[in-house]
Amino acid sequence: MSISISPLNPTVIGDTAAVRVAQMAPVGRLSLRARGDLAALNGALGLTLPTKIGTRATAGDLSAACLGPDEWVLTMPEGDVAGVEAALAGAYDALPHSVTNISAREVTFEITGPMAETLMTIGCPRDMASMGEGAVRRTLFDTATVVLWRDGADAFRMDVWNSFAGFVAQTLETGCRELAADMARAG
Repeated sequence: MSISISPLNPTVIGDTAAVRVAQMAPVGRLSLRARGDLAALNGALGLTLPTKIGTRATAGDLSAACLGPDEWVLTMPEGDVAGVEAALAGAYDALPHSVTNISAREVTFEITGPMAETLMTIGCPRDMASMGEGAVRRTLFDTATVVLWRDGADAFRMDVWNSFAGFVAQTLETGCRELAADMARAG
């Protein structure tokens, strides 16, 4: 059975000495697709869009993660979405592009603690140790497509579509408990 997740209500899913998993407050998200000279978009956003897949750039509360050769996800406070959309619309004549508001599509889980990297390995086929701080990857967690952000040595964020959020939350919560039990036995 999956945990019931609301895209509107941040909550702690698991909190142990090994790892803490929490659903974060909603954020604004835009999917941006563009090809060509990105100068106009960079100017509109006030940051340089990263062009290497898996990297990100940040300016203030706005982050841009490169997920594909012509694809970025932009995150920002919910109240800033309309302003970012308007800024990008102003750059359309200089570089035609596509912007889609995907804010309501996903929830974000924050995974922190000394065993956060280990928890990620229970469902993710990637080598977590090779994913450096600041990296962003579209990947799988068990069977769900997720966007995984590495914020620090022991800190991740995972964006999950709402339809998979309960399943992923249950998997993370179970893993959180198992890692805590392993720590207790070893300690």
